[in-house]
Formats: sequence, structure tokens, C-alpha cells
Amino acid sequence: MRGPNGCGKTTLLRCVTGLTRPDAGRITWLGQPVTEDPARFRGDIAYGGHLPGLKDDLTTEENLEFSLRLRDVAVDRDAIARALVAVGLDKRRRLPARRLSAGQRRRIGLARLSLDPALLWILDEPLTALDDAGQAHFVELLDRHLARGGLALVATHHNLLPPSGKVRELRIAP
Repeated sequence: MRGPNGCGKTTLLRCVTGLTRPDAGRITWLGQPVTEDPARFRGDIAYGGHLPGLKDDLTTEENLEFSLRLRDVAVDRDAIARALVAVGLDKRRRLPARRLSAGQRRRIGLARLSLDPALLWILDEPLTALDDAGQAHFVELLDRHLARGGLALVATHHNLLPPSGKVRELRIAP
């Protein structure tokens, strides 16, 4: 989803996730209003907001494990190690998050997405603070997620066309 600043992209994402109540209409998932089974809906989504959502005093590894446990995703230490290697944080896995750059903090979120089996990704500006390699890695993750039958609702100012081309762009006017 694309549009100028202030047009409602973040508000729409927050409404879909249940963080903000819509002024009108309803949010449905798999043909049912999410209010009928909110726990199931929350189990099916992975949300990433503007901020990386990390605890500064936890290490890279602990933040990743913590975020997965919050979602009731089984924590596999070997899978976590592989995910951290894939995002270039293996040598920083024991550093507290406060010592990481903004881009490195975002990469923890990329590792989380790679390990979370959520069907629907709801992401607000996921490329913020990522360098070219981090952005390319995100596009690869997105492409694999879509190829597995996953869905993604992404607010961005960037062109996110993955190699599969499985993207529908929604443009929001002010």
C-alpha cells in the first residue's frame, strides 16, 4: 500500500490489527469478522510497526526469542542461529539491542519474520533504516512468504516488487 505521508496507511494497518478501532466498517478474516474469533486472527498475523519493538537490555538473540514466545511460536535455537546468520547478526547475537544500529535493530525483525509461521504479515515501513542488502533480504523473505501462500499488507514508500511479481498495489490518496 502506497500513498503520501498522512493519508492513512498506518491508521489502516492499526485498524486491521485491532490496535485502532475503525470509525466505520468491519475487518474480516477468512470470511468472518475478526471480532468473532480475535485470538485466531491474532495467531494468524505477524505485525511490525514503525519501531522495531525491541527491549534495549535484551540481547539480539533474547529479543528474537522473546518476540517469538509472545506469539507462541516454538523457539528452536538452531533456527534462531541460522536466522541471525542470514540477516548478518550472528556476531552480534549476544549484544544488548541498545548497542545496535537502527538498521541492525530492523534486521532482528527480518529474522523474526523468517521464523514466524504467521499467514498474514502486516508491516508498516519495513525497509526503514535498512541498507541495500537488508532491503534485498526483505524482498526475498516477502517473495518466499508469498510463494508459500502467505499474504502481506505492507505500507511503504518503496517499490517492493518481489521476483515472483505476486503483488497488488493499493494507492491511497490524501
